[in-house]
Amino acid sequence: MKWSVNFYSDSVKKSIMDWPIGINAKFVWIIELIQDFGPNKIGMPHIKSFGQGLFEVRAKGKEGIGRAFFCIVVNKKIIILNGFIKKTQKTPLNEIELAKKRMKEVNKNG
Repeated sequence: MKWSVNFYSDSVKKSIMDWPIGINAKFVWIIELIQDFGPNKIGMPHIKSFGQGLFEVRAKGKEGIGRAFFCIVVNKKIIILNGFIKKTQKTPLNEIELAKKRMKEVNKNG
């Protein structure tokens, strides 16, 4: 059974699909790897664990770096919680907090 990848909301999907083409292409490629092999088989440099069930897709293109947080729910289902274009070395705390808040919501609603 393949993994399914869904977005937290249409606005999350739209914001990621609006990324510059090179970053978006890398994101889509990583998502296809996740669907075929599962996130546990991929790892760095494409996926990083933030602990407590929160993971990050690390998409890099010539235009810059995109990040998208996701969590895993039952039956090989992944939810992309939020995404952003990275502008600094460190991941913005507000993006991590937003992802954690949405992950709690997703896991509660199951």
